[in-house]
Amino acid sequence: QVQLVESGGGLVQAGGSLRLSCVASGNFFSINPMAWWRQAPGKMRELVARIASPGSTTYAESVKGRFTISRDIAGNTVYLQMNSLKPEDTAVYYCNLEPYRNINGLGHDDDYWGQGTQVTVSS
Repeated sequence: QVQLVESGGGLVQAGGSLRLSCVASGNFFSINPMAWWRQAPGKMRELVARIASPGSTTYAESVKGRFTISRDIAGNTVYLQMNSLKPEDTAVYYCNLEPYRNINGLGHDDDYWGQGTQVTVSS
């Protein structure tokens, strides 16, 4: 079983920055892909950024050049540095540990989610 706990959300003015953190505990590989998603009121949850291994990152077009996803060496904490925030970035941000199995078939098939952290950007 894996638990994910996010922190770092809050209220910030447009143009400001926030850094979200997600601490994962449980049994999983350090290279297990992790991601940040967000969901704004009345909208579907969308992928913001994903990290599979160091140097293997992907971003939504809307956040490219502004957000950076990273991971600590142990692989159990993932960060989302958010700069130049815009009001349209307002959402609940969720940490996600994806299903993953290595070439030997070891791993898990579950999708784990944190409880979410609110980010509000005022204009």
